[in-house]
Amino acid sequence: MESLFAVERLSTPLEERDDMITVKGLNKWFGDLHVLKNVDLTVKQGEVVVILGPSGSGKSTFIRTLNALEEFQTGEIVVDGISLTNDLKNIEEIRMETGMVFQSFNLFPHMTILKNISLAPIWVRKWKKQRAEQIALELLERVGIPEQAHKFPGQLSGGQQQRVAIARALAMRPKIMLFDEPTSALDPEMVKEVLDVMKTLAESGMTMLVVTHEMGFARQVADRIVLFDYGEIIEEGPPEQIFDHPQHDRTKLFLSQIL
Repeated sequence: MESLFAVERLSTPLEERDDMITVKGLNKWFGDLHVLKNVDLTVKQGEVVVILGPSGSGKSTFIRTLNALEEFQTGEIVVDGISLTNDLKNIEEIRMETGMVFQSFNLFPHMTILKNISLAPIWVRKWKKQRAEQIALELLERVGIPEQAHKFPGQLSGGQQQRVAIARALAMRPKIMLFDEPTSALDPEMVKEVLDVMKTLAESGMTMLVVTHEMGFARQVADRIVLFDYGEIIEEGPPEQIFDHPQHDRTKLFLSQIL
């Protein structure tokens, strides 16, 4: 049986690893509203970057530009060596290597959990049904809900559905995982089960960008924290710097309001 994660924890120092995501001079407008302002960011292979910031700061818009769910007007995005342009072939290649988990679960309600997970590998990766379902069952085992394989989404709790959504993204064997506030729609008692799966994924060596308000997760799991405000990156650094010794007044204000 294939391993859950198509990556290995690298022994190479982070600064010596390949760049998986490079963003330079990124700008985006919604009409007259300038929502991303000259954003520069590089993410290394196997790095876990947590994006924090107040509501409306541009963090979700930013993460959605990385796989062309949002268009941008100026700047450059390169994902795993592929330049993100209007070329549909490039967009398709980037989406093949980039899994994404949203606030809402977006599962197909009329399909079983097993089919929800195996559908994309069959149609997009052209895998045989037996292989896709085998991997789906392994993923369900690893996210802790193997007994849910033949149920429908409506029969699962919110936390279980979000774990299915993570398994579905992983079934495509992505090199990068993007999380857009994956626990914000969950009841508090369901948050931990989803975060535990994400921690295991981070420990496996997966390259991850996570937009979240879960400060404990950010402190424990992130290699680097990036703080957005008014469409700009105002501060970035390791968790101990951001939480214990923030440099920017806006960082201090944000943290004082949520901690």
